[in-house]
Amino acid sequence: MNDPLLLDADLSSSARLLKTTGRLTIDSDPEHYRVALQGHAALAEFFRTELNWTLEVHEVAGVIRLYKRRQDVPADRGPRLMREKRPLAGTLVMILICLACEQLWRRPRMSVRELMQAIAQVCAADTDDGHLPRFPVVATEDVSKRQALHNRQSLGDALKILVAEGTITVDADLDRALADEDGDLIVTASRDRLATRFSSLSPTLLQLDGIPPDQHAAALSAESLLDHTAHTAGDAPTLEQRRLNAIRRLVDDPATDPLDDDTDATPYLHTLTGRERALNVIAALGLTATVRRDWWQVTDPSGQSTSIDFPNGRRTERQAALALLAFLPGREDPSAPVSLSDITDLFTQVRADQPRWAAAYERLPALGRAAVAELTGVGLLTSDPAVPDTWLPTPGVHLWRVRVRRPQPAPAATPPTEPAPPLFTPETAQAAPAPDAAHQARRGDDG
Repeated sequence: MNDPLLLDADLSSSARLLKTTGRLTIDSDPEHYRVALQGHAALAEFFRTELNWTLEVHEVAGVIRLYKRRQDVPADRGPRLMREKRPLAGTLVMILICLACEQLWRRPRMSVRELMQAIAQVCAADTDDGHLPRFPVVATEDVSKRQALHNRQSLGDALKILVAEGTITVDADLDRALADEDGDLIVTASRDRLATRFSSLSPTLLQLDGIPPDQHAAALSAESLLDHTAHTAGDAPTLEQRRLNAIRRLVDDPATDPLDDDTDATPYLHTLTGRERALNVIAALGLTATVRRDWWQVTDPSGQSTSIDFPNGRRTERQAALALLAFLPGREDPSAPVSLSDITDLFTQVRADQPRWAAAYERLPALGRAAVAELTGVGLLTSDPAVPDTWLPTPGVHLWRVRVRRPQPAPAATPPTEPAPPLFTPETAQAAPAPDAAHQARRGDDG
C-alpha cells in the first residue's frame, strides 16, 4: 500500500465505523461525520484501491455511504434487529422495508396506520401472482389475531431498522403503537436519505428469473448490466479477485481462513506481498492482527467497529466457553471434531471439582450448546455439516491460553498467642492483597 493511503488516527476511527455500519450521519454521529467529510477524498481513495468499495458523500442529506459491492456475501451478515440475541431480519421484514420506503418516497410524512393501509393495498394487488405476501394487520374472520399482530410487529421491526440507520424518524414508541390495533404515531422520512438507498441495479433489468440462484449475488454486485455475464461460476478467480476476497474478509470478519478460494492456486495471504499488503490495510484502519501460518485473528482495540466482547464477562455461559476453549488445544489431536457428549463430559468433570459451578443448569447439554454458541460467534468453532451436534475447532484455538485461579480457603481462627498489636501501626505497613478468585483469560502470542 502506498504511503499516501495511510490514514491518520481520526480518519481511521471514521473508516472503522463506515466499514461496520456502512454509513455516517450528521445527526447520529456529528464528530466522525465531520472528520470523514473533511477527509472524504483520502477515505474514498483508500476504500477504492484496497477493497474496491465505493464511498459516496451526500452532503445535502447529511449522509456518507460506503457501498460494499461484493460477490462473496457472508451468510451471517445483514440488517439486525435490536433485541437481546440480535437476530437477522427475516424475509418479511426486508420486504416491508422496501415497501415502506416506496410509500414514504411518495408521502414523506404519514401516520403508521396510513402506512400499514398503503402497504396492505400494495400486497393485496400482487398476492394472487405470488410476488408479495399477504399483509393483513387487523383480525377478521379469515385472519387470526396472532397473524395480524405478527404482521404489525414485522412492520415495527422494519421501521426500527430504518430509524437506526437514520432514514426515518418516529414521534412515539413503535412497540406500544403497533401492539394495539388502534395505536398510531407519525413517521417522517427524508427524501434525500431515501434517495441514497436506491443504488442497486433493477432486478427487472437484470432478469434474475433467468439466472440460477447461485449467481444472483454476482449479478446484484456487478458494476453494470453486462458484468455479471462476463465470468461464470466455474472460472478460477484472478489474482485481483483473490486479493479482494482475502482482505475483505480480514476487514469484515473477526477470524479468517487464509484459504481464500476453493481452487488449487496459492492463497493470496500466504504470499509475502499479500501478507504485507493485508497487514498495511489492517494497520491503516487501526485494527490489530494476530497472525499464524494457518489463521488470522483481527480485533479492534477501540471496540468501535465490533460488538464482540469475548472473553469479558462473568456469565456462566462465558465461563463454560472458556473452560471448553482451554480443553480444545490440549487434546491429542486438537483439530479433531468435538461432539456434544465430549463437551458434556468435560463440564461434568468441572462440576465434580466445583460442585456449585453452573448450578442454574440442571442439564449440562444445554450449557454445552450455550458455550459452543459463544465460541462459534468469535470464529473458534464451526459446525460440522455432516454430523449433527458436532463442531470443528479452527486454528484460532491455539491463540488463546486460559488460566483459572481458585480462591484459597481462609485459615481457621486460632487463639492469639502474642500480645495484642498496638493501636496505631507504623506508616510503612501495607495491607496484603486479597486473593483474586475471578476467572481470567489472556491471549497467547504464539504463531
